[in-house]
Amino acid sequence: MNASDNQMNGAESLVHTLIDSGIEVCFSNPGTSEMHFVAALDKIAGMRCVLGLFEGVVTGAADGYYRMKDKPAVTLLHTGPGLGNGIANLHNARKADSGIVNIVGDHATYHVEHDAPLTADVEGIAAPVSAWVKTSTSATDVATDGAQAVAQASTYPGRVASLILPANTAWEKSTGPAEKATVPTAPKVPSSRVQAIADVLRRGEPTAIVMTGFSLRSKPLETASRIAMATGAQLFGQTSNARLERGAGRVPLKMVPYAVDAAIKELAPFQNIITISAKTPVAFFAYPNKPSSLAPADSATHVLAHAHEDCVEALNELADLLSANSHTPIIQNEPVAAIPTNAPLDHQAIAMTIANLLPDNAIVIDEAITAAPALLQETSKAAPHDLLQICGGSIGIGFPLATGAAVACPDRKVVALQADGSGMYTLQALWTQARENLDITTVVLSNRAYAILKHELNNVGAISGDNAGNIALDMMELNRPDLNWVSLARGMGVEGGRATDVKSLVAELNKGLSSDGPYLIEAVFG
Repeated sequence: MNASDNQMNGAESLVHTLIDSGIEVCFSNPGTSEMHFVAALDKIAGMRCVLGLFEGVVTGAADGYYRMKDKPAVTLLHTGPGLGNGIANLHNARKADSGIVNIVGDHATYHVEHDAPLTADVEGIAAPVSAWVKTSTSATDVATDGAQAVAQASTYPGRVASLILPANTAWEKSTGPAEKATVPTAPKVPSSRVQAIADVLRRGEPTAIVMTGFSLRSKPLETASRIAMATGAQLFGQTSNARLERGAGRVPLKMVPYAVDAAIKELAPFQNIITISAKTPVAFFAYPNKPSSLAPADSATHVLAHAHEDCVEALNELADLLSANSHTPIIQNEPVAAIPTNAPLDHQAIAMTIANLLPDNAIVIDEAITAAPALLQETSKAAPHDLLQICGGSIGIGFPLATGAAVACPDRKVVALQADGSGMYTLQALWTQARENLDITTVVLSNRAYAILKHELNNVGAISGDNAGNIALDMMELNRPDLNWVSLARGMGVEGGRATDVKSLVAELNKGLSSDGPYLIEAVFG
């Protein structure tokens, strides 16, 4: 460190520390309190800055980046309200075990007592969606706090870390950057627990293995498939997963169904449920006269690996104990069904068309909502790809998730399957896609309704859909006026087209997939 390092302000010491700690991207929506951090990003080379026009875009993009890069990005957010605007997708990121470093600007420490308009309990807002929260109290602490934030976010399997940066700690003089903090290794699953799971599997009882997290990468899935072949167990993925490597040449995986009755029926035969980085399956919501737990009441649950433990090593050890490595894993080799050229444009036809045209090594974003079951079924037979799903149930993640994944993997095509209602939550992400020229083809499934809510109206027993009146239906219909997604996209700088039948969907998909930048297709049906 040379003498000039001692002339740094807190913001400059923080940026140097973040870069030295491996941070490469800052997804940002700054305000006045963050201007010294912005100036430091301008002065110090080494970090790509990506602007989002809404904080939910920023936080969702950071989630998508981590899922594909396996390393955190930084978000730059403006005080409590800016952080609050990003909360929904930080909730999703927390449920996905994504690592994110939030840098949240705040008033100068001496200004807080005056209760200016933007004064807020920033720590209180951050706490519910963060595994680690800290407010820097002086410019000399900022760099060390930043190094610790990166280490916290990088802790297996990934965590949300929020560092609050009062304005004066950014502009006052610091003592220079801090060294990179040590990231703890993932705890190993105790061998005694692996042995206990092996004993359960050796009993030959009907057993389901429910998986998520890093166990859903292609190699661990092959190990799990060998274990299933050796023991007769059946593999399942959680209903929603941060990242699943699937498609032709990879291990096929059933998902625990979203619908309660279907999930209960699927899991009913099993005496044992073994979880790997997953929780025992539960219903998404409570429903009158239906159980919250989806596992059979008389079944036993066994944990191989908790989410914070090294599930891949545990799977390898389990396979060795069961002598499973001599077995050949089941590989997806079922052909994709032909494109139904003369069929009406519905969930199934859209799914079959996308499955046929999906390029090798694509990244598929699933916020299809009611169309998701058909899309998941058909694309499971498509070319090999990574599937990213909404993990926290907070809609509005699809466009941002695609944005972050494309920033992380510029050499891969991103295909986003987006419901129209949830797409309106974070429409601004299309502007970022255009500005950064990201290689994303989006299919908006335009049924012009919150169709999932129509199903839930019946499911919760509130009212029969057939008897719903105008007041209820008006809260679920996206009409008067109809959304025009092609115009909305073009207003954000993204080219696109509309498909109203299978033939036009094929043509539009070919346009999007042959483009090197963002392209949006509005598939109108229903």
